[in-house]
Amino acid sequence: MTAYEPPGGPGTDVFDAVVLAGGAARRLGGTDKPAVRVGGRALLDRVLSACAGAGTTVVVADPRPTARPVLWAREDPPGGGPLAALGAGLRHTTAPYVVVLSADLPFLDEGMVRRLLDALMADEGTADGVLVTDHDGRDQPLVAAYRAESLRRELARLAAEHDGLTGLPLRRLSAALRLTRITDPLASFDCDTWDDIAAARARIREHGHVLDEWISAVKDELGIDLDVDITELLDLARDAAHSVARPAAPLTTFLVGYAAAKAGGGPEAVTEAARKASALALRWADEATAGTEPDAEPEAAPEVQPHPGPGAGQDTGPAAG
Repeated sequence: MTAYEPPGGPGTDVFDAVVLAGGAARRLGGTDKPAVRVGGRALLDRVLSACAGAGTTVVVADPRPTARPVLWAREDPPGGGPLAALGAGLRHTTAPYVVVLSADLPFLDEGMVRRLLDALMADEGTADGVLVTDHDGRDQPLVAAYRAESLRRELARLAAEHDGLTGLPLRRLSAALRLTRITDPLASFDCDTWDDIAAARARIREHGHVLDEWISAVKDELGIDLDVDITELLDLARDAAHSVARPAAPLTTFLVGYAAAKAGGGPEAVTEAARKASALALRWADEATAGTEPDAEPEAAPEVQPHPGPGAGQDTGPAAG
């Protein structure tokens, strides 16, 4: 079995991705759904982040600005339906596995893409694909990983039988393939209505998700492709705030990021810079609590006796007499 590797690793060319982003979004009143923002990021950009490990990512839609570089494709004629769009995108792929996704999946992440690929590769050739099912058990063929050879074979057969792929529903393809299923209501959650959009926007602001969502949004906005250890940086901010002063927290984390970039970037550089800054903050706090006592105790000095002044041994002062 060839295991899936993280982005940039030796398995980068194991899979390509095809993202279908050209639907009419009728239930959203014709709104450009891939551009709708959830957590400050366009839905399309959120999906592109999830398949960042692909060797090639093809988006089937009219070109638009995206946070990550992609290839653009379009079915002919435009609006020909999901099978026609998939066929158009597949022509630009070369990897043995293809992840096929819709552009409206706010909670899809790299972990689910990895699960799909690992399950397919572990199958040793008996399955043509692995897809996600939703909370009702319904297949979601646009949250799936497929063997590219199987997709090409079945799309060619359907095109020959129906004089093209325009207007054919996805179930014509999925019914012809041997598929394995993974149930994940969150990864399969798609935004078809404004209520769905509102639910997605509310969820990412919950306590358990907001920091991860914010960091992902910032990385996309700044064009940073770096795994950030949130706990490590929060610990650093806490040490700087408590040991020095509250404004030291954001300033210190900024300087850590700058130092990591100067050192060549990467998670190791961030960890090392954060470690040094945390140690400095703790030393700073130790000095504040130690008063004026030196770090090492000096050798004990002999006791100094008071020097008797004039009239020693006599009562002096106002009470005398």
